Amino acid sequence: MPKWLAWAREIQSLCQTGLAFSSSNYETERYRRLIEIAAEMVAAHTEMPAAELVRNFSAQPGYATAKIDVRGAVVRDGRILLVQERRDRCWCMPGGWADVGDIPSEMVAREVWEESGFKVEPRKVVAVYDANRGGRPLEFYHAFKIIFLCEVTGGAARPSDETMAADFFDFDDLPELSWQRTNEKHLAEVRAHLEDGQRPAAFD
Repeated sequence: MPKWLAWAREIQSLCQTGLAFSSSNYETERYRRLIEIAAEMVAAHTEMPAAELVRNFSAQPGYATAKIDVRGAVVRDGRILLVQERRDRCWCMPGGWADVGDIPSEMVAREVWEESGFKVEPRKVVAVYDANRGGRPLEFYHAFKIIFLCEVTGGAARPSDETMAADFFDFDDLPELSWQRTNEKHLAEVRAHLEDGQRPAAFD
């Protein structure tokens, strides 16, 4: 992770927490200015406008914590289910951000259904990863990724509002991956769990 991104992320998270507990207009104004500085840092290194970043950063209320990304590892006949994302036209295991109030296993089952058309039953947790420490960050915000091994119980492949296609692929013949969502490390761990049913969950 580049230093500028680490610094901007830390400034944003400290300000988010600071705003949640600020007790005076003086503190609030200083934290808001620091959010603007964090946005300017990111804008200087990306194509994202600073004003849009400020709105995004300011929309994150309360104490700053990591987000949760859930992914469904759905394997049928030795082949892994992947969906093609509309945003980058690359492929990944179906999933997404966990919503407040949702049970993780129910969330991943719903994400798989919505993105691929398959009904599944989560069977075990394959891994819990720090999604931002694989060479490239998932998003600006710190995130954890939970991968569930799931069994197909019904449905058929179809696209969705977020995905262009859904299909099963051989582990040795994969399409171009949407690396921030699913990468070779994730798939290697899924494959290891298929080969060893007693393998414990991997974690960072």
